[in-house]
Amino acid sequence: MQNEEPVLTVSNLQVSYDSDLIINDLSFTVAARDILIFLGPNGAGKTTLLRALQNLLPYEGTVSWNARKISYLPPHEFLQRQNLPPLNIEEFYAFKTSDSDAIKAMIAEVGLDESLLSHQFGELSTGQFQRMLIGWSLLDNPDVLILDEPTSGIDIGGEETIYSLLHKFWQNQNLTILLVTHDLNIVWEYATQVICLNKQQMCMGKPDEVLTPEQLKTLYGTGIKFYKHQHR
Repeated sequence: MQNEEPVLTVSNLQVSYDSDLIINDLSFTVAARDILIFLGPNGAGKTTLLRALQNLLPYEGTVSWNARKISYLPPHEFLQRQNLPPLNIEEFYAFKTSDSDAIKAMIAEVGLDESLLSHQFGELSTGQFQRMLIGWSLLDNPDVLILDEPTSGIDIGGEETIYSLLHKFWQNQNLTILLVTHDLNIVWEYATQVICLNKQQMCMGKPDEVLTPEQLKTLYGTGIKFYKHQHR
């Protein structure tokens, strides 16, 4: 694996809105099957970075993908379910495949009952809605899954379910995950690599090596409480 070409290579990335510099001189690589988590305070440029990596925003520098298919789980604003088309879940999934057996299999894989396929978006709980979106994003078997705070608005129990589900797919498929979260416990539990971001790279590496109390204070300020997850 170490000799394989990186899935993603980013060199000297810079993103600005008008004269406001959002990301400055960011460089990193992502290996196949990494779970890379972007960590940083609000306004650090994390969502901007995810969008720039997919060429959804103009940028300077180089972003080079070595991936067959990239799937982007809609950002947390989508969870508010405002102004969505009047589709049921099966119709939504049909945008990706006409194979009804594949749709039913994926619904089961994300822990939802097949009967929900006839339901519209607004009839699902927040947790059900997010699991449905994860299934939709993985339906065409992508190499890379990009997620922006996928458990926003979900209670702690539901949050654990979502991350356990994502980890299951990561274990069973040749999947690379890029993820934004504020939850340090998730970083300790699942990340293979972490990038500390506050408009520029503050640290990068394995969580156990780079997420020191001093680094977290530099990233977040003095109000951060440091808790290191102990793997069971």
